[in-house]
Amino acid sequence: MSASRDNGSRRNDEALATAAGVLADGGIVVYPTETLYALGADACNPLALRRLIELKVRERGKPVAVLIGGVDMLRDLATEISPEAVTLMHRFWPGPLTLVLRARASVAPALTGGGDGIGVRLSSHPLATALVRALGRPVTAPSANPAARRPPLRADEARVYFGTRVDYYLDGGTLDGEPASTVVDLRAGLKVIREGAVSVNEVCAALAHKSKVQTP
Repeated sequence: MSASRDNGSRRNDEALATAAGVLADGGIVVYPTETLYALGADACNPLALRRLIELKVRERGKPVAVLIGGVDMLRDLATEISPEAVTLMHRFWPGPLTLVLRARASVAPALTGGGDGIGVRLSSHPLATALVRALGRPVTAPSANPAARRPPLRADEARVYFGTRVDYYLDGGTLDGEPASTVVDLRAGLKVIREGAVSVNEVCAALAHKSKVQTP
């Protein structure tokens, strides 16, 4: 390994450690995903979630999806994982597919929007997944922009929106600007809430029962 590559790897490790420490202390972090830059908070910290909602100018009752570092993290979030969920996880995770599962009673209302569902995803972006694993708990994943503003493709674009109100910016360079993640609700049957980077046809093909898939 060259000295420059070694230095770059060390800087990434230090940045990840700093970002994870900020989250553990209840702070807010902007970080890259495979789609857009996201606004991260410890999903198990109610005070941090309140700050995030205020930053996003999030409308009341709108849920907040989270990233997990592995399927094992679902134990503390979801009451059950259906065979359909398992199939979609195997086919599209890590990747831009958010699955809405029935949430445990312990999941914060800020994440469920006061309902009974929690949106979860395993990201294919190495920094995003490394951040979640470094924290050891799920991390929120709404796009890093106030409501009605353009989602950022660079960390400095998010900095324009939030400035010092965000505690740390984990810079992953310029993102490709892929569509947002597709959101599939599996609480009662199968319903596509939002079509994004994964098409409805791909979801149907993975489950091989197109007629049962509800679309927007």
